[in-house]
Amino acid sequence: MSNGAINRPESGWRSRLHEIIFESDTRAGRIFNIILSLAIVLSVIAVLLDSVHSIRDRFGTLLFIIEWFFTILFTVEYILRLLSLRQPRRYAVSFFGIVDLLAIVPTYFSLIFPGAMYFLSFRILRLLRIFRVLKLSEYLRDAQIIVNALLASRRKIGVFLLTVLLLSVIMGSLIYVVEGEQNGYTSIPTSIYWAIVTMTTVGYGDLAPQTPLGKMLASVIMILGYAIIAVPTGIVTVEMSRSQIRRVSTQACPDCGAEGHDPDARFCKYCGGVL
Repeated sequence: MSNGAINRPESGWRSRLHEIIFESDTRAGRIFNIILSLAIVLSVIAVLLDSVHSIRDRFGTLLFIIEWFFTILFTVEYILRLLSLRQPRRYAVSFFGIVDLLAIVPTYFSLIFPGAMYFLSFRILRLLRIFRVLKLSEYLRDAQIIVNALLASRRKIGVFLLTVLLLSVIMGSLIYVVEGEQNGYTSIPTSIYWAIVTMTTVGYGDLAPQTPLGKMLASVIMILGYAIIAVPTGIVTVEMSRSQIRRVSTQACPDCGAEGHDPDARFCKYCGGVL
Protein backbone atom coordinates (compact mmCIF):
# COMPACT_ATOMS: atom_id res chain seq x y z
CA MET A 1 0.00 0.00 0.00
CA SER A 2 1.39 3.41 -0.93
CA ASN A 3 2.16 6.14 1.58
CA GLY A 4 -0.54 8.33 0.03
CA ALA A 5 -3.15 5.68 0.64
CA ILE A 6 -2.07 5.36 4.26
CA ASN A 7 -2.36 9.09 4.93
CA ARG A 8 -5.51 9.69 2.94
CA PRO A 9 -8.49 10.46 5.20
CA GLU A 10 -11.09 7.78 5.53
CA SER A 11 -14.16 8.00 3.37
CA GLY A 12 -17.64 8.06 4.84
CA TRP A 13 -18.82 9.92 7.91
CA ARG A 14 -15.36 11.00 9.09
CA SER A 15 -14.49 12.55 5.74
CA ARG A 16 -17.86 14.30 5.59
CA LEU A 17 -17.49 15.52 9.16
CA HIS A 18 -14.04 16.95 8.39
CA GLU A 19 -15.42 18.71 5.33
CA ILE A 20 -18.15 20.40 7.37
CA ILE A 21 -16.03 21.39 10.37
CA PHE A 22 -12.71 22.32 8.78
CA GLU A 23 -13.30 23.06 5.10
CA SER A 24 -14.78 26.55 4.99
CA ASP A 25 -14.50 26.56 1.18
CA THR A 26 -17.53 24.29 1.02
CA ARG A 27 -21.09 25.57 1.48
CA ALA A 28 -21.74 23.30 4.47
CA GLY A 29 -18.43 24.25 6.06
CA ARG A 30 -19.08 27.95 5.57
CA ILE A 31 -22.53 27.72 7.14
CA PHE A 32 -21.19 25.66 10.06
CA ASN A 33 -18.38 28.09 10.82
CA ILE A 34 -20.60 31.18 10.56
CA ILE A 35 -23.11 29.62 12.97
CA LEU A 36 -20.23 28.67 15.25
CA SER A 37 -18.88 32.23 15.18
CA LEU A 38 -22.30 33.61 16.12
CA ALA A 39 -22.52 31.12 18.98
CA ILE A 40 -19.09 32.22 20.22
CA VAL A 41 -20.11 35.89 20.17
CA LEU A 42 -23.36 35.18 22.02
CA SER A 43 -21.58 33.05 24.64
CA VAL A 44 -19.00 35.78 25.30
CA ILE A 45 -21.78 38.37 25.61
CA ALA A 46 -23.50 36.11 28.16
CA VAL A 47 -20.30 35.92 30.22
CA LEU A 48 -19.83 39.70 30.09
CA LEU A 49 -23.43 40.31 31.16
CA ASP A 50 -23.09 37.83 34.01
CA SER A 51 -20.29 39.96 35.48
CA VAL A 52 -22.72 42.93 35.86
CA HIS A 53 -24.34 42.59 39.29
CA SER A 54 -27.64 44.26 38.38
CA ILE A 55 -28.11 42.01 35.35
CA ARG A 56 -26.99 38.89 37.20
CA ASP A 57 -29.48 39.58 40.01
CA ARG A 58 -32.38 39.73 37.53
CA PHE A 59 -31.37 37.17 34.92
CA GLY A 60 -28.86 35.01 36.76
CA THR A 61 -30.78 31.76 36.22
CA LEU A 62 -31.26 32.44 32.52
CA LEU A 63 -27.58 33.32 32.03
CA PHE A 64 -26.61 30.16 33.91
CA ILE A 65 -28.73 28.04 31.56
CA ILE A 66 -27.36 29.85 28.49
CA GLU A 67 -23.79 29.32 29.63
CA TRP A 68 -24.25 25.60 30.15
CA PHE A 69 -26.03 25.32 26.81
CA PHE A 70 -23.07 26.85 24.98
CA THR A 71 -20.59 24.81 27.01
CA ILE A 72 -22.29 21.54 26.09
CA LEU A 73 -22.55 22.72 22.47
CA PHE A 74 -18.84 23.56 22.30
CA THR A 75 -17.93 20.33 24.08
CA VAL A 76 -19.75 18.31 21.43
CA GLU A 77 -18.13 20.40 18.70
CA TYR A 78 -14.67 19.85 20.22
CA ILE A 79 -15.21 16.09 20.36
CA LEU A 80 -16.44 16.06 16.76
CA ARG A 81 -13.32 17.97 15.67
CA LEU A 82 -11.12 15.31 17.23
CA LEU A 83 -13.18 12.49 15.73
CA SER A 84 -12.91 13.98 12.24
CA LEU A 85 -9.09 13.76 12.29
CA ARG A 86 -6.84 10.75 11.96
CA GLN A 87 -4.26 12.37 14.25
CA PRO A 88 -6.40 14.19 16.84
CA ARG A 89 -3.50 14.56 19.28
CA ARG A 90 -1.72 16.95 16.93
CA TYR A 91 -4.78 19.15 16.76
CA ALA A 92 -5.33 18.97 20.54
CA VAL A 93 -1.90 20.51 21.22
CA SER A 94 -2.11 23.08 18.41
CA PHE A 95 -3.03 26.73 19.01
CA PHE A 96 -6.66 26.35 17.99
CA GLY A 97 -6.93 23.02 19.78
CA ILE A 98 -5.83 24.60 23.06
CA VAL A 99 -8.15 27.57 22.51
CA ASP A 100 -11.06 25.20 21.85
CA LEU A 101 -10.31 23.40 25.10
CA LEU A 102 -10.06 26.67 27.05
CA ALA A 103 -13.48 27.58 25.68
CA ILE A 104 -15.16 24.78 27.62
CA VAL A 105 -13.11 23.78 30.69
CA PRO A 106 -13.75 26.96 32.77
CA THR A 107 -17.46 26.13 33.06
CA TYR A 108 -16.68 22.67 34.39
CA PHE A 109 -14.03 24.11 36.72
CA SER A 110 -16.58 26.65 37.99
CA LEU A 111 -18.36 23.79 39.74
CA ILE A 112 -15.31 23.65 42.03
CA PHE A 113 -13.87 27.16 41.63
CA PRO A 114 -16.78 29.66 41.19
CA GLY A 115 -14.68 32.45 39.68
CA ALA A 116 -13.25 30.24 36.93
CA MET A 117 -16.17 30.80 34.56
CA TYR A 118 -15.06 34.36 33.81
CA PHE A 119 -12.09 32.91 31.93
CA LEU A 120 -14.65 31.96 29.28
CA SER A 121 -13.92 35.29 27.61
CA PHE A 122 -11.01 33.39 26.01
CA ARG A 123 -13.66 32.09 23.64
CA ILE A 124 -13.32 35.29 21.66
CA LEU A 125 -9.98 33.95 20.38
CA ARG A 126 -11.91 31.35 18.43
CA LEU A 127 -13.23 34.14 16.22
CA LEU A 128 -9.80 34.19 14.57
CA ARG A 129 -11.31 31.49 12.39
CA ILE A 130 -13.49 34.14 10.76
CA PHE A 131 -10.52 34.97 8.50
CA ARG A 132 -10.66 31.43 7.14
CA VAL A 133 -14.45 31.26 7.07
CA LEU A 134 -14.77 34.38 4.92
CA LYS A 135 -11.84 33.25 2.75
CA LEU A 136 -9.86 36.36 3.65
CA SER A 137 -6.56 34.75 2.77
CA GLU A 138 -4.89 38.14 2.44
CA TYR A 139 -5.45 38.70 6.15
CA LEU A 140 -3.90 35.34 6.92
CA ARG A 141 -0.96 36.36 4.77
CA ASP A 142 -0.61 39.70 6.56
CA ALA A 143 -0.86 37.99 9.94
CA GLN A 144 1.92 35.63 8.90
CA ILE A 145 4.11 38.61 7.97
CA ILE A 146 3.63 40.09 11.45
CA VAL A 147 4.41 36.78 13.14
CA ASN A 148 7.54 36.32 11.03
CA ALA A 149 8.67 39.86 11.82
CA LEU A 150 8.21 39.31 15.57
CA LEU A 151 10.11 36.03 15.44
CA ALA A 152 12.93 37.56 13.40
CA SER A 153 13.31 40.50 15.81
CA ARG A 154 12.98 38.54 19.07
CA ARG A 155 16.72 38.69 19.85
CA LYS A 156 16.91 42.43 19.21
CA ILE A 157 13.81 43.04 21.30
CA GLY A 158 15.28 40.83 24.03
CA VAL A 159 18.43 42.97 24.13
CA PHE A 160 16.27 46.09 24.12
CA LEU A 161 14.18 44.88 27.08
CA LEU A 162 17.33 43.98 29.00
CA THR A 163 18.66 47.51 28.38
CA VAL A 164 15.38 49.02 29.60
CA LEU A 165 15.55 46.86 32.72
CA LEU A 166 19.11 48.01 33.45
CA LEU A 167 18.13 51.65 32.93
CA SER A 168 15.16 51.18 35.27
CA VAL A 169 17.44 49.80 37.99
CA ILE A 170 19.92 52.67 37.56
CA MET A 171 17.25 55.40 37.46
CA GLY A 172 15.36 53.85 40.35
CA SER A 173 18.49 53.75 42.45
CA LEU A 174 19.26 57.38 41.62
CA ILE A 175 15.79 58.63 42.52
CA TYR A 176 15.96 56.66 45.76
CA VAL A 177 19.17 58.45 46.72
CA VAL A 178 17.89 61.86 45.59
CA GLU A 179 14.37 61.75 47.09
CA GLY A 180 14.76 59.37 50.00
CA GLU A 181 12.18 57.62 52.12
CA GLN A 182 10.67 60.86 53.39
CA ASN A 183 9.20 61.54 49.93
CA GLY A 184 7.66 58.09 49.47
CA TYR A 185 10.58 56.27 47.86
CA THR A 186 10.79 53.76 50.68
CA SER A 187 13.04 51.24 48.92
CA ILE A 188 14.98 50.67 45.73
CA PRO A 189 12.39 48.19 44.36
CA THR A 190 9.68 50.83 44.92
CA SER A 191 11.86 53.40 43.17
CA ILE A 192 12.44 50.99 40.26
CA TYR A 193 8.67 50.60 39.97
CA TRP A 194 8.37 54.40 39.74
CA ALA A 195 11.13 54.52 37.12
CA ILE A 196 9.34 51.90 34.96
CA VAL A 197 6.00 53.69 35.27
CA THR A 198 7.62 57.01 34.36
CA MET A 199 9.78 55.63 31.56
CA THR A 200 6.79 53.97 29.88
CA THR A 201 4.87 57.29 30.16
CA VAL A 202 2.10 55.59 32.13
CA GLY A 203 2.38 57.96 35.08
CA TYR A 204 0.00 56.61 37.75
CA GLY A 205 0.80 59.54 40.02
CA ASP A 206 1.08 57.48 43.20
CA LEU A 207 4.72 58.61 43.54
CA ALA A 208 6.13 61.98 42.48
CA PRO A 209 9.50 63.66 43.13
CA GLN A 210 9.46 66.63 45.49
CA THR A 211 13.00 67.99 45.22
CA PRO A 212 14.29 70.09 42.27
CA LEU A 213 16.96 67.50 41.50
CA GLY A 214 14.39 64.71 41.61
CA LYS A 215 12.09 66.59 39.23
CA MET A 216 15.01 67.15 36.86
CA LEU A 217 15.82 63.44 36.93
CA ALA A 218 12.15 62.62 36.32
CA SER A 219 12.14 64.94 33.30
CA VAL A 220 15.14 63.12 31.85
CA ILE A 221 13.41 59.76 32.35
CA MET A 222 10.22 61.04 30.68
CA ILE A 223 12.08 62.25 27.61
CA LEU A 224 14.05 59.01 27.53
CA GLY A 225 10.77 57.12 27.67
CA TYR A 226 9.55 58.61 24.39
CA ALA A 227 12.75 57.50 22.68
CA ILE A 228 12.48 54.02 24.17
CA ILE A 229 8.90 53.53 22.94
CA ALA A 230 10.00 54.12 19.35
CA VAL A 231 12.78 51.52 19.41
CA PRO A 232 10.75 48.24 19.31
CA THR A 233 8.42 49.75 16.73
CA GLY A 234 11.35 50.49 14.46
CA ILE A 235 12.84 47.01 14.95
CA VAL A 236 9.60 45.23 14.03
CA THR A 237 8.94 47.62 11.11
CA VAL A 238 12.33 46.84 9.56
CA GLU A 239 11.72 43.10 9.86
CA MET A 240 8.24 43.46 8.35
CA SER A 241 9.71 45.29 5.35
CA ARG A 242 12.10 42.37 4.84
CA SER A 243 9.40 39.72 5.08
CA GLN A 244 8.39 38.05 1.86
CA ILE A 245 4.67 38.01 1.14
CA ARG A 246 3.58 34.40 0.86
CA ARG A 247 0.17 33.21 -0.25
CA VAL A 248 -1.61 31.01 2.25
CA SER A 249 -4.25 28.38 1.54
CA THR A 250 -7.43 28.21 3.63
CA GLN A 251 -7.43 24.40 3.51
CA ALA A 252 -7.06 22.45 6.76
CA CYS A 253 -5.17 19.17 6.95
CA PRO A 254 -7.58 16.18 7.10
CA ASP A 255 -5.21 14.38 9.47
CA CYS A 256 -4.19 16.94 12.10
CA GLY A 257 -6.30 20.02 11.28
CA ALA A 258 -3.29 22.29 10.72
CA GLU A 259 -3.68 25.37 8.50
CA GLY A 260 -1.41 27.86 6.77
CA HIS A 261 -0.28 25.68 3.87
CA ASP A 262 0.94 26.93 0.51
CA PRO A 263 -1.77 27.03 -2.18
CA ASP A 264 0.01 24.36 -4.24
CA ALA A 265 0.88 22.13 -1.27
CA ARG A 266 -0.10 18.48 -1.65
CA PHE A 267 1.04 17.30 1.77
CA CYS A 268 0.72 18.79 5.26
CA LYS A 269 3.99 20.36 6.38
CA TYR A 270 3.30 19.35 9.98
CA CYS A 271 2.22 15.70 9.81
CA GLY A 272 2.77 14.75 6.14
CA GLY A 273 -0.86 13.89 5.50
CA VAL A 274 -2.37 14.25 2.05
CA LEU A 275 -4.23 17.55 1.54
